[in-house]
Parts: sequence; C-alpha cells; structure tokens
Amino acid sequence: MTRSLRHRRPLPLLAALAIPALALTACSTEAETEDTTAEVSTEDEHDDEDEHEDEEGSGREEAATQTPRVVTAYDGGLLVVDGLTLEVVADIELPGFNRLNPAGDGRHVLVSTTSGDEAGFQVLDMGTWSEGHGDHDHYYTAEPELTDVVFSAETPGHAIPHGGVTTLFDDATGEITFFDPSELGDGMPEVETTSTPEAHHGFAFRLDDGSLVTTIGDEDSRSGMLVTDADGTEIASSEECPGVHGEAVAEGEVVIAGCDDGVLIYDGSEITKVASPHEYGRIGNQFTTADSTIALGDYKHDPDQGLGLHEITLIDTAAKTLQVIHLPEGVEYTFRDLARGPEGEALVLGTDGALHVLDETTGDVVASHPVIDAWEVPEEWQAAHPAIKVLGETAYVTDPANQQVHAVDIPTGEVYLTGDLPAAPNEMAVVTG
Repeated sequence: MTRSLRHRRPLPLLAALAIPALALTACSTEAETEDTTAEVSTEDEHDDEDEHEDEEGSGREEAATQTPRVVTAYDGGLLVVDGLTLEVVADIELPGFNRLNPAGDGRHVLVSTTSGDEAGFQVLDMGTWSEGHGDHDHYYTAEPELTDVVFSAETPGHAIPHGGVTTLFDDATGEITFFDPSELGDGMPEVETTSTPEAHHGFAFRLDDGSLVTTIGDEDSRSGMLVTDADGTEIASSEECPGVHGEAVAEGEVVIAGCDDGVLIYDGSEITKVASPHEYGRIGNQFTTADSTIALGDYKHDPDQGLGLHEITLIDTAAKTLQVIHLPEGVEYTFRDLARGPEGEALVLGTDGALHVLDETTGDVVASHPVIDAWEVPEEWQAAHPAIKVLGETAYVTDPANQQVHAVDIPTGEVYLTGDLPAAPNEMAVVTG
C-alpha cells in the first residue's frame, strides 16, 4: 500500500539549501590557541571598513580564529564553555531536565525543554560565529544568550541537521518541522511542516534529493521506516524494525536506523534489514562519518540489562553486514559514551575512565587512554554521567563526579586541558563557531 505524509505550508526555499551540518574538522583545537580580540586596521586593504565595525551595543568582539564552544546542561541550567580554554563564559538558569541538540549552523543549539511559558525547542545562541568576506573569513564572539525563539512542541524529540535543513520531531503529535538553520540569527526562521499519520517517539529528516525519511509507529509501538519523494509518494518502506530508534547517515548518504533486533539500511532505492546475531539485539544509537561506510552502534542483547552496555556494533552499510564487538573485560558504557574520531575510529568512553580507540573495520582496540576516574553506570539515563563529543582531533569529555570537562587529543590521548565547572555536567553539545 502506498503511504504519504500530510503536508502543510510548503517552503520552496528548502529544496535549494546547501548549508552543511556541524562539521567535525572546521576549526583549530590547539591548546595554545587563544580567543583574542583583534582591532581592524585603518589601513585595511578593503574599502568597506564599516562592514567590519561592531554594531553599537552588540557586545561582539572580533577574534583571531574560530572559537568553538561547548554547552553542558546541569540540574537547573546551562553552562557555556570556551572550547579553546575550557573557561566558563556563561551560566544560564533554566529549570528542569534539558536536552541539547546542535542546530546545524555551527553557532546555535536547540534546547529541548518543557520549562517556561512554552514547551519545545528553544534556541540557544552560543555567541560564536564566522562571517565570510571575499576570500577570507572574520571570526566573532559575544555573550551567549538563551533567546526567546522557540519551535513549539508538546514533547520535543529528535532534532536532526542534515544537508542544510534542520528537522524537528514532536513525539506527542507527530508534527515535523523543517527550517534553514542559517536563518536563526535573524529570529524565528520560515518553517515548513508536515506530520506522520500517528504520533510516536520517532524521527524524520530530508535527504539531498528532497526525499523524506520518517519512522513508522503509533503511541503503542514503533515498527519501521518510510521514505517518500518530494511529492509525498512512497519510495521504500519496511516494518521489519520493532522499536525503531536512532538514525545516522553514512558515506553516499546511506541511511541507517536501529531496531530491537538489528538495523534497517536505506541505500537510495531500497531498504534492507540486517539482523542482530541474537533474537533480541537492540541497536538504538548509531554514529557515522561522511566518508566511511561503517556505522558505530551500541548493542544490548538482554532486555533486562539496564543502562550499562559492554558490547558495540560495527555495521558496514555497503556490504550490509553487522558484527558485535566485546569491549575489554569489566568495561561498560552508555549511549552518551560513543563517538567517531578524525580518521573514523570508533571511540568508547568506558567506565574504567579510559577513552578506548577501536579500528572501525576490525573492532580491535588500538589504544586506551586514561582520562577520568572510574565511574558507575546510573540506573536512570537522565542522571548525570560522563559524556563525549568530538570536534576535529579533540574529544570533549565531561566528568560529573569532579565537576569538570576535559579536552583530549585523540591521536595521542593527551588530556591537554581541564576546566572546572560550578555544577555537575550532564548532556553536552559542541558548536564550531
């Protein structure tokens, strides 16, 4: 049976967007790089000198280089940290448990929140950005600000930047919202909306050809994935994915979605089910890079296992194969502790406090670098526990027990910076600036 989504408020601009999602290699992360303020010379070779002057009262400063920033949520607020110095640049009060999602423009973060006057995805301006000027860029920083721009959602779920379009999913209604993240600096951007036939905890996003990937489900269960073309006509679908959760895009814009018993892979024409080696073998979170066919996934083969996991999966989206890799004895992790390195390495932040580096093809552990103290997996996923995010060759690692964040050089394993925080960090997001 052919299925389609209910479309509303068309936005033709979206089909032509080409703003990339958060780039992993877009900025320097050398420890000695400083966020310095630079004056614009009166002898600038450009005639449009006024274009570089700060707007009166804007509070922005011109910097010598891109300035990545890190935001961590804590119980009652958000901490914004300079990615080059790990100094706290803002402490923003925000009650409740707040989830963090990069908005896709290298500057803003979407805070999934149910506090305040309106639930939804609230826009956090991280106060760091670049502006192109001919054959070069200028870099700026300013005070971070939790803006009053909110994309309404009764239950804000997944926020996915891909191909210059950011897609938001409301779990309570099934409403899907698309917008151009490059417009966030000007307030609320123009949006396009559609919805799934029934509400569920799902995801949606657009591919470069305008096709739309969505989950299939209702309030009682989730069963698969649907791909429709720009007109809403079905291209491919599969309901062989109980508990569908998590999405990623590998080399060649191949889509992967996790299931309670394996994964679904969409290669642009058809959806293939790749089964887990166990009857119950849940893969709920996947991590990919744009130039690798391999996806790193978590793995849970006992439904009563709890939050701590001790195996990972490596899924070859080209060969459509899946292998389960056992971590070193006694090492566990959670969904917050997986990432990919600059060469595609699989990274696991283990309960032994080490950053384990695995070959993405064989699954062999090629290095284990001590970073933080050993820690225990909490019973509830919302509880603060260590997390990892990667930017270029740097892994940012949170250490809630000691209220710190660390910067790790992935190739060498050196912890080259440590920043003290006024509260225990929980969720984390990084922007490039």
